[in-house]
Amino acid sequence: MRLTLVRRLNTLSKDLFKIHPSLAGGSSRTEAVVALESTVITHGMPYPQNLKLALSMEAIITEHGARPATIAVMDGKVSVGLNQEELSDLAKSKSCRKVSRRDLSDTLSKGLHGGTTVAATMLLAHQAGISVFATGGIGGVHRDGENSLDISADLTELGRTPVAVVCAGAKSILDIPRTLEFLVRRDL
Repeated sequence: MRLTLVRRLNTLSKDLFKIHPSLAGGSSRTEAVVALESTVITHGMPYPQNLKLALSMEAIITEHGARPATIAVMDGKVSVGLNQEELSDLAKSKSCRKVSRRDLSDTLSKGLHGGTTVAATMLLAHQAGISVFATGGIGGVHRDGENSLDISADLTELGRTPVAVVCAGAKSILDIPRTLEFLVRRDL
């Protein structure tokens, strides 16, 4: 897996992707890489709890023999694997965008910072050659979704992008029965 990841990362545009050295190096060791989303840092919790959570998630992955790769948009580049300073910057920022798949091109072209949602993280992890992604919960069908049609892009991305998503399930604030129905009807 490690060699595949290194080959894939070497082909990505250096103009758009910034890969942490621990992920892009030429090591011959085979280590699993686990992608992590960053909206939990930018939009999910207040500072400093968000930073503590981000560092804790990365530590747990490392303790289990894998390499964490938190994904975010930093200064208009996709950053795959963040250092502690970058995690801290995201955690303290008041101006980060919440970036889903549809927001990527605008955020990148304007040189902005953004926390990636489950949908965007899946897409970017796949483009970086990372096949496993861990998150607390995915989006789903919102309450009153049968009228508003407010359905998270996370659900569509699950059927579109070949990345294994490890999570506790859909977020509890959502319409869980309709979210499950959406997933079942799309064979997810």
